[in-house]
Amino acid sequence: MRTNDFEFDLPERLIAQHPPKQRGASRLLEVKKSGLKDSQFADLVNLVNEHDLLVLNDTRVLKARLFGEKESGGKVEVMVERVLNEHEVLAQVRASKSPKVDSLIKIDGKLLVRVLGRKEEFFHLRFEDDEAVTELLERHGHLPLPPYITHEADSDDEARYQTVFAKEPGAVAAPTAGLHFDDVMLQAVQNIGAKIAYVTLHVGAGTFQPVRVENILEHKMHSEHYTIPQATVDAIREAKARGGRIVSVGTTSLRALESAAVAGQVVAGSGETSIFITPGYTFKVVEVLLTNFHLPRSTLLMLVCAFGGMNKMLAAYRHAATQEYRFFSYGDAMLIEREQ
Repeated sequence: MRTNDFEFDLPERLIAQHPPKQRGASRLLEVKKSGLKDSQFADLVNLVNEHDLLVLNDTRVLKARLFGEKESGGKVEVMVERVLNEHEVLAQVRASKSPKVDSLIKIDGKLLVRVLGRKEEFFHLRFEDDEAVTELLERHGHLPLPPYITHEADSDDEARYQTVFAKEPGAVAAPTAGLHFDDVMLQAVQNIGAKIAYVTLHVGAGTFQPVRVENILEHKMHSEHYTIPQATVDAIREAKARGGRIVSVGTTSLRALESAAVAGQVVAGSGETSIFITPGYTFKVVEVLLTNFHLPRSTLLMLVCAFGGMNKMLAAYRHAATQEYRFFSYGDAMLIEREQ
């Protein structure tokens, strides 16, 4: 398949620059086998069955954007891509000239970071401080909003570009389908009898990258770290035994579940995934997907086309644009039934 097959027209005014005033005050496009239906996110409680299991990604977004200077005095911007251990990270580094191996970067006028080397497009950095990287980022870093959001992150973003159930620090982008949920909705879903379980997938900046090759099979995915608890595996097994559906909240939860599936069964544990789901993929675990609207020519648009059917999903996107749904991270949601 060709990357151009996943193009659609989107007026810039439909790209949501800010979240709605309240969590959950969004529209919801239902994409069913029978067709499309315009709804509200608040209707989700009526669209979930009592035996269903909702699986959410509990990753927490790091303040991964750092500003500093090289020993020469040149300005530097560091965007952490992945925390490797308590003191080391992989990161993108923007500077007029790339920093040399073993050189130091001074962040925020005081925090020293040493350049250990390169790994493809990323720099391997070590924070020369006794404190853990996650604590240092919280104090010295800035929230990394997506590139299509044009304002600098403020206190409102720090609250709203984070799910209410965020727990495990490590992402540089939010699992945005989860942003719609507040505690009231989570409880309402459980009140009807549905269950909730969690996975962790630390979302990388690659989630925003368009596919630049013509043949999609030539695209290389960045690897991301995921963890599937045994409690979630047990909950999936119980839901299926009850005749319930596995409802993935977000493409990140789906990618973690599908990556951990062996012979159709999800296996607990941690691992790395660079799974690239395109039309023709056979889904093993997830039957319903709650997700936001994704970028043209992106791997995530390819994933939802694989899940809901390519013609139907592209028609849904055209419908959403015509009906002026709000797009991308702070935008509206869609609930998709798996085509096969």
